Amino acid sequence: MTDDEKTTQTDPATTNTSRAAEKPEPTDDLVTTSHTLHTPQGDLSYTATTGRIVLRQEVLTEDKYDGRKAKAEVSITYYTLDSAPGSEPRDTDVTRRPVTFAFNGGPGSSSVWLHLGLLGPRRVDSGDVGNLTPPPYRLVDNLETLLHVSDLVFIDPVSTGFSRATEGEQAKPFHGFTGDLESVGEIIRLWTSRNDRWMSPKFLIGESYGGTRGAALAEYLQQRFGMFFNGVMLVAPALNLEALFDGERSNLPHPLFLPLYAATAQYHGLLGDRTLDDVVAEARDWAGTYASVLARGARVPDDERAAAVTKISSLTGLSEDYVDRANLRLEHTRVYAELLRSRRLVTGRLDTRFTGPADNYLHEQMPYDPFMTATAGAYTAALHHYLRGELEYEHDAIYEVLSRQVHPWSYKEFEGQAVDVADKLATAMIINPHLRVHVAMGRYDGGVPVEAIEYSLDQMAIPASYRDRIETRVYPAGHMMYVHPESRTAQAADLADFVRRASDRD
Repeated sequence: MTDDEKTTQTDPATTNTSRAAEKPEPTDDLVTTSHTLHTPQGDLSYTATTGRIVLRQEVLTEDKYDGRKAKAEVSITYYTLDSAPGSEPRDTDVTRRPVTFAFNGGPGSSSVWLHLGLLGPRRVDSGDVGNLTPPPYRLVDNLETLLHVSDLVFIDPVSTGFSRATEGEQAKPFHGFTGDLESVGEIIRLWTSRNDRWMSPKFLIGESYGGTRGAALAEYLQQRFGMFFNGVMLVAPALNLEALFDGERSNLPHPLFLPLYAATAQYHGLLGDRTLDDVVAEARDWAGTYASVLARGARVPDDERAAAVTKISSLTGLSEDYVDRANLRLEHTRVYAELLRSRRLVTGRLDTRFTGPADNYLHEQMPYDPFMTATAGAYTAALHHYLRGELEYEHDAIYEVLSRQVHPWSYKEFEGQAVDVADKLATAMIINPHLRVHVAMGRYDGGVPVEAIEYSLDQMAIPASYRDRIETRVYPAGHMMYVHPESRTAQAADLADFVRRASDRD
């Protein structure tokens, strides 16, 4: 055999070690740009920073400290105020200037909705029900941005947005209640430390499952890091999942959804000339009787059951035959398929004002959510343009607006019991006597109805006097109430007022 024909045998272990040594350590890739927002009150100058930061976790190997290992790269966008019209030094003093950490829910949602729908200095013009903006959509200045009163940090949990587990690491540990809580909490701790904001008034704002995360984070960050917040803002929060989903032999959701069904039927003209306030009030008043009828099950006399069928039908616009065949138990995704079936329409879930056609009209459950199809394109296009075109961040990975990769989501911590974080929010309020809570709800939210949220808040085991620190607002729109122009401006004002009051030290 000639030298040219010889082959070299390499130890695979040595090769793998060599490759590991050659693989560069992940690093932050943040990009910073300067901007000015022209408002009726004057110019608002701010710095925007976007990109990915490396999430590291302490590793113990056989009880020995093995360093902080890169586990994920998390995409964030944050805004800090440079100057404001008529500003005083305290407006940008880090010990006086509030900072708000924002995230959406899902699980599996990026932060694009709160970012470009309500809070950020730029927002997408998506239009509203009956007046949707056509492609290619557009971004406009958000004159009501919360940046007026608070710096903003938007976080995309792992596997959403551009956030990913690092090469060679598993994403699954982040796809569950505790893993998500710890990773988002670590990003908040890291950002706060790096930007010297421990002495700033601090706030959390989360929407939907972001409300689940936000309520739990308030307790977790206090207990784990001693990080106390001034306020928690919850937008359509999913605090108790038992109140939202039709579990086997669970009667809890049905009375809580009844006012939402009544509001939806009234909106779509199924209840004659009755007013919204009238039908919602009647549904709320009768909900107690409804709960009693359901609780007694087969022991309910025939005449009482028949009266309940008639009452539910009169409030929801569903036929008595349908209510009877459903055994008085109205599962929400079936209701949204049934309600406007005679019109060949499907009702929205996250916003029941929205409707859309279906491929056929035999579906037992809604085949899709007309609200999501009406809005997702606008937010996705706006986000992609905004990051590259205005914030100058270039990345070729898919920006996961709504990721299915996080499922199945782990709730192992709640095995054998309902997923409920109201108790964690209660603990946070007890530990921190200055913590205030603001809760925003949409009257046409068919995923997390007003009454389901109120039920969860009412179950919190806190002293009666503490309830003065919880405030609620109801808007005439759905889950993302800010797609409704009047609700958006009202909500923006309410949030800004809450931040000012909760930050006040004087």
